[in-house]
Amino acid sequence: MTRITGGCLCGAVRYESGGPALMALRCHCRDCQYLSGGEPADALVVPSASLRRVKGEDRFYWTHADSGTRVFRSFCAQCGTPLFAGNTAHPEAIAIKLGSLDEPSKYPPTSHIWTASAQSWHYIDPQQPAFERNPPG
Repeated sequence: MTRITGGCLCGAVRYESGGPALMALRCHCRDCQYLSGGEPADALVVPSASLRRVKGEDRFYWTHADSGTRVFRSFCAQCGTPLFAGNTAHPEAIAIKLGSLDEPSKYPPTSHIWTASAQSWHYIDPQQPAFERNPPG
């Protein structure tokens, strides 16, 4: 079993997941750009049921995404570190923000989503799958 661990910058929130890692992706949607300060968001998708908060609590912000679904993003209430994202269309999965992982280098993004919203300076690896919106399925 894969053990994935991480937390926030200040240490107030810690989490773990037994995996499996379903996919690592880079999202270029405008919401992710706003929340990152202009860059795409890198995330590791795992089954929602596998994620467990070990310490602290995260805060949630809900919005409607360009896809039309309700999306949540969570962050540390103390330091603001982005932690997780998910949506009502796929409640069985949750995206862990790669920057919050203890070992982010183990999970480099292997695909790109919402490339239709990408800025001209966002690098999209031509060797990786890329989708103008969400991938099929």
